[in-house]
Order: sequence, then structure tokens, then C-alpha cells
Amino acid sequence: MPRTPFDIPDQIREMTDKSVNQAKKALEQYLDATQQAVSKAEGSTRSAQEGAAEVNRQALAFVEENVASSFDLAQRLVQARTVEEIAALQKEYFAKQMQNLTEQGKSLSAMMERAAGKAKG
Repeated sequence: MPRTPFDIPDQIREMTDKSVNQAKKALEQYLDATQQAVSKAEGSTRSAQEGAAEVNRQALAFVEENVASSFDLAQRLVQARTVEEIAALQKEYFAKQMQNLTEQGKSLSAMMERAAGKAKG
């Protein structure tokens, strides 16, 4: 395939791919540490906090899901060879992400309502 002025050089894509992988590894370590901290905090009190702990775990799972989706996009962008491919990937990502965030918000809202109901009585 002939190169155009808008093609992304292989060296830039390789360097970016390496950076994305390093950032992903660092974030995974951070999320592991956060999960351990949440688990320890959950053990300190039970009754009223059980619902909150469930919401916290689900929120953290959503964060992990969204971060993984972002890294997936980044890796796909690194492989893109043209500006058009980049634009298409971003459009697809944003549409999917908006749908996911809407569903996640509804889910967390329902969980918080259930937790509040349990705490009352």
C-alpha cells in the first residue's frame, strides 16, 4: 500500500504501542492495590456497609471495564494507518462508551436504591 502524507510511521506506532502497554501494566497494578484496600475496608464493619460495599465493588468493576475499553481503543489506534481509520475507531468507541456509561449509571442507581432500602429497615 503506498504511503500518503497522513500515514502514521511504523516507529511512532511501535513506540506508542510500547507506552500503552507500560501504562496498562501500571494501571493494573494500581487497580489491584485498590481492590485490596477495598477488601480490607469492607472487613471493618458489616451491616449498614454491606450495600455500600456492593456498590463500591460494582463501581470498581465498571472502572476496570472502562479502562480496559480505553486501552483497547489505544491499541487499535496504534495500529491505525490513516487518519480516516483513527476517526472511525474513535467514533465507534465514543458511541459504545456512551451506551455503556448509561447502562452502568442505571445499574449503580438501582444498587444504591436497594442498599438504602436495606439500611432503613
